[in-house]
Amino acid sequence: MTCDLGMSASQHITFRAMAASDVGSVPVGCMGEPDELQARIASLGSAAILAFEGDRHVGQLQFRRYIAGQRSPNSIWDPLYWMDFDGRAPTLPPSTISVFCYHVGQLDDTDDRDSRYFGRGLGAGLLDHLLEWAASTGAAAIVAKASPSLRPVMGFMGGQSVEVYEERGFQIVASWSDPDLAEAIVERGLATTEQLPDAATVSCCVLNLSGSH
Repeated sequence: MTCDLGMSASQHITFRAMAASDVGSVPVGCMGEPDELQARIASLGSAAILAFEGDRHVGQLQFRRYIAGQRSPNSIWDPLYWMDFDGRAPTLPPSTISVFCYHVGQLDDTDDRDSRYFGRGLGAGLLDHLLEWAASTGAAAIVAKASPSLRPVMGFMGGQSVEVYEERGFQIVASWSDPDLAEAIVERGLATTEQLPDAATVSCCVLNLSGSH
């Protein structure tokens, strides 16, 4: 799958599902230890959608098999936060995929991001490819935690807004203000106290794929 991000014709972005052979050659930060990651890939078929510009990794969208009732051991500071819906998620089928974090402009396994890849639809392209891959592998549903729509907060979290999910047919099951997120974004100057609680409102979004099979 290719996507023109407004660059030259030789700089198209390609997307593909992560394979076991990618472990050790692409960034895997916050995916867990290599053996744990390999086990998830073996069980689910992949653990991320990867984006490349030529041979260079420029982004990824991580995902895992959904576990009902999952709680994060360290709130927003643990990857499991993306699967922690604070008891607000509906009952979902076993073959549900949970969307984790987006890493747009990621060239290496650090927290640095190349801003040349921002605002070019790369995150949406990763999500679109995940939806195609999930449908092709027999997933029954996809569940995602949407970020607040404020751009600095989205960038801090590594997520997408409710609007992005709604455009792709996701249903908004629940929305709530996250006090830990509110504290973090105010401390970092990503939003003012006057912008709360909207600036810290996250949502549980669900897309039913059963009609795709």
